[in-house]
Amino acid sequence: MTPKDRAENACRAMWDNDQSSKWFGMELGEVDEGRATMTLTVMPHHCNGHAICHGGVIFALADSTFAFACNSRNQSTVAQHNMISFLAPGKEGDVLTAVAEELYIKGRSGIYDITVTNQDGTRIAEMRGMSRAIPGTLFEEETK
Repeated sequence: MTPKDRAENACRAMWDNDQSSKWFGMELGEVDEGRATMTLTVMPHHCNGHAICHGGVIFALADSTFAFACNSRNQSTVAQHNMISFLAPGKEGDVLTAVAEELYIKGRSGIYDITVTNQDGTRIAEMRGMSRAIPGTLFEEETK
């Protein structure tokens, strides 16, 4: 199995059980080892009292994308901690795209950068996620 095949299988298995990301309206895009892309169209129910996308919704998009990237090796992995900087507001109707890229992985720990942009390429947020592998896998792999 290639690393891309493993990533696609792991992310498919995770997506099948991920009710939260679906509830938000996120869509899973391309995945590869240590990398994932997700999108979300900002709807009225995503907006706060300032008529902009709620920061928690943007964080959720970045966090879900991070989760798919750090689980791409079929090793169950969770967030150890995250930090996010909001750079521009998301607005109703915007299509937000989050891209997570692995920067470092060793042992049970990893570091990922996640960039959220809108349809015009404007950076909405930057997040850094630190992951921690836990026991378990997302799907059964055949061993030779």
